[in-house]
Amino acid sequence: MIKILVVDDNHTPREVITEALKQFKIQVTEASNGVEATKIMENERFNLVITDVVMPEMNGYELCRWIKSNPGSENVPVIVCSTKSEDFDVHWATRQGADAYIVKPFKTMELLKTIKYLLKNSNQTTKKD
Repeated sequence: MIKILVVDDNHTPREVITEALKQFKIQVTEASNGVEATKIMENERFNLVITDVVMPEMNGYELCRWIKSNPGSENVPVIVCSTKSEDFDVHWATRQGADAYIVKPFKTMELLKTIKYLLKNSNQTTKKD
């Protein structure tokens, strides 16, 4: 089963993403900030992480850097999903290791296509649960 971690300090977008993914039989875990996400990731393995940028305690850029520099999670694809839409925001997310950037509000099918593409092309070894 595919496991995705959704990280956003705002409940509404987190719930929208979670419900969309669950329709496709994807197991979803939620975190409200980057610190919470790192604690979860220390105990669980995920196929992909979707994160907002602006969050308390640890923002999405910091979380992305943590994921990409941590042995065991460095190959986990990261999608940054944010209202920040300037070219610089996309550039900075990419510099932190993000594999994709989606601007909110987004179309659910755009998110699902991006997830499918990243999972298909990811370097991580995925095993069936």
